[in-house]
Amino acid sequence: MSAAHSAAPRGAVLNLLRRLHFYIGLFVAPFIFVAALSGTLYVLTPQLENLIYSDALTAHPQGNAQPLSAQISAARAYAGEKQHIYAVRPAPGATDTTRVQFSDASLGASQSRAVFIDPYSLKVTGDMTVYGTSGVLPLRTTLDLLHSSLLLGDFGRNYSELAASWLWVAALGGVVLWLGTRPKRKLKRARSGFAFSRHWHITLGLTLVLGLVFFSVTGLTWSQWAGNNIDRWRTELNWLTPQVNTSLSGDAAAAPADPHADHHSMPGMPDMDMSDMDMSKMSMSSMAKPVAQPAKPMPNNQPDGDWDRVLNAARQDGLSASKLELRQPKSADKAWAVTEIDRSWPTRVDAVSVNPSDFTIVDHVYFSQFPLVAKLTRWGVDAHMGVLFGLPNQLLLAFFGLGLCSMIVLGYRMWWIRRPKQIEASPAQTLTETWLAIPHYSKGTCLILALALGYALPVMGVSLLAFVLVDILRWRKQQRVPMTEAEILASQQSPLGIIRARFSVKRKEMRYFLRGVCILALIVGTVMSNAIIGGVIDQYGIPFSHWSLTMYITQGLMIALYSSVFTALMSIPLWYFFLGESDPQGK
Repeated sequence: MSAAHSAAPRGAVLNLLRRLHFYIGLFVAPFIFVAALSGTLYVLTPQLENLIYSDALTAHPQGNAQPLSAQISAARAYAGEKQHIYAVRPAPGATDTTRVQFSDASLGASQSRAVFIDPYSLKVTGDMTVYGTSGVLPLRTTLDLLHSSLLLGDFGRNYSELAASWLWVAALGGVVLWLGTRPKRKLKRARSGFAFSRHWHITLGLTLVLGLVFFSVTGLTWSQWAGNNIDRWRTELNWLTPQVNTSLSGDAAAAPADPHADHHSMPGMPDMDMSDMDMSKMSMSSMAKPVAQPAKPMPNNQPDGDWDRVLNAARQDGLSASKLELRQPKSADKAWAVTEIDRSWPTRVDAVSVNPSDFTIVDHVYFSQFPLVAKLTRWGVDAHMGVLFGLPNQLLLAFFGLGLCSMIVLGYRMWWIRRPKQIEASPAQTLTETWLAIPHYSKGTCLILALALGYALPVMGVSLLAFVLVDILRWRKQQRVPMTEAEILASQQSPLGIIRARFSVKRKEMRYFLRGVCILALIVGTVMSNAIIGGVIDQYGIPFSHWSLTMYITQGLMIALYSSVFTALMSIPLWYFFLGESDPQGK
């Protein structure tokens, strides 16, 4: 039996946690790295975006601004009288433009066409696609989709959910390991090698742990599978954010809103107005009744002058934020909706609904009256996006994101440098071996936790099952023999020398590894080609056969770059599986 089986109960549990921490770092860390880096780029680009699109966003004051109705008329004349207005965002400042957003069936989910109008001259200063209810422009839209789905749509969202599901486990598990194994006396700080990397890996982990848990939890609320579970629990506990009621019938209560839609809406699902649904009163018997006849649809667009009257009514009711969004009724029995969209501190997200007949207030929702959980959710979402406290929030998120990337790099450096030779340095080799060594009551506790987390976080459950299957295969394949002379020499060589030594010792495994990398490269290249080429075609409406030579070259380079990076990152687990350490004392 391995020495892991002779460890004390506390040591055996730490060995199990250590091995799980190692697996998270090896298999999930590449996804966490991409999420952290892309998220950092996202929070650092608002100023860059304002600079790039300054012509569209900047107005030139010339006397008094024209009425909102005149600005909307100018936008409609430019876009087409029959184009349906999705929302209007009046100019928040004297040097800002008004944004008139039009629905466009040719655009992707949660996208709209925004026409920017100078409030003074009524000139069109810009025409571009914006994304989500936050209305981010093309640059941040690309970074947003890269961060959330790797530009791969619904399937790609599994990557960010995988990263968020395991990040908090890795962070808290690292703290537990540090508490259980830290030396009782202060050691001299190492300046190089494994000890140096370990010191800074631990230091960064302890510094960032609270932020990492925060990003993991808030990120999960946006996820596809775990997010649905979280929304269901919040609904059952009545913790959802209140939403203004736009029903004119008077018998429908306001449904809770999804605060995460301000970041990006659910890919593949349009923005939905659920304010006419009374979630608390729905029952199986009422669902079984015949569906009522739909309300008479409204004209394609409300009269331009009504937008001014609605804006004035909202201002008089107390909506004082400079950033507002107006949405016209969707049917004859619905009201206008006016919402504050200022997510900075202090948060301004009050909303009112306005009767289209006499422009009286139908309903209002004030942030000051939100339940505490709804307020915390709002603040957590805005802090995650880097907008709550402006530039300080952005810089803090960049510190956490780059710190997390550095931790991952240091972790991989530790894995590469360390060639385990002593049982004290790494007492466990596989997750299976450490599992067999822990007491029975600990096994029962671990199983209960695994089942509960697998149910609440489905992507974590599936990935944990994959960890276990890979680990069992390695555990069964282990040949408990001492390292050969070639392997010992390899452990003392450079990375290139290690690869050469591995090839000389494990020719068969190296062939399997190279075949796996080739297959992986084909899969990654196919997926990236489909995503990038399809994205360009969908966004710009240019058929592939009509591309210019420059487009072929630039998109080809992007495909090659993305494919190379992700093939390299995803090859790490293949290297470990085929060519990883075989020392039964190794970690």
